Amino acid sequence: MLHIIWSIIVGGIVGWIAELVMGLRLGLWKCILLGIAGSIVGGLIGRAFSKPAPGSAFHPAGFIMSIICAIILLWAWGKWGGAMIH
Repeated sequence: MLHIIWSIIVGGIVGWIAELVMGLRLGLWKCILLGIAGSIVGGLIGRAFSKPAPGSAFHPAGFIMSIICAIILLWAWGKWGGAMIH
């Protein structure tokens, strides 16, 4: 249960940063979902290139990749998603 809450919190932060970079206003739930999706993709890519120390709870490469992937997802949604996100 704590993992789900942590995913929502980190997803909200990542989505909020992506929202600021792109200059859009998504709303709370869209922002959280965008951040969670970016965290999943970015975390996998970050772990593929840089292994975290055993037992570490935070991986900076995964966090940075989460933000980058959230920005890419937001850009792709605006480009090919049909309607622009408001």
